[in-house]
Amino acid sequence: MKEAIFTIGNALGIHARPAAEIAKIASQFESSITLYGNERKANAKSLLMIMSLGVTNGQEFVVSAEGKDEDEAIDALSLLISNNFYED
Repeated sequence: MKEAIFTIGNALGIHARPAAEIAKIASQFESSITLYGNERKANAKSLLMIMSLGVTNGQEFVVSAEGKDEDEAIDALSLLISNNFYED
């Protein structure tokens, strides 16, 4: 299993568009990918579950991946998140 911690830098946090981008990328991998934030967890391949985390600007959250392509999954999501979902 591989994990990475991120701080949300885009102004609106994880709203519909970033959640959709996370789910789109996560769905490309076989690994099980889970997000943790606000004392909740969400399947990263589910748009609604991601949005239910309610992660806002400045909050930390964890991305965890487990499976044969876990490194690639974390790297792909890291690129998206570290670029503020390409919103800024």
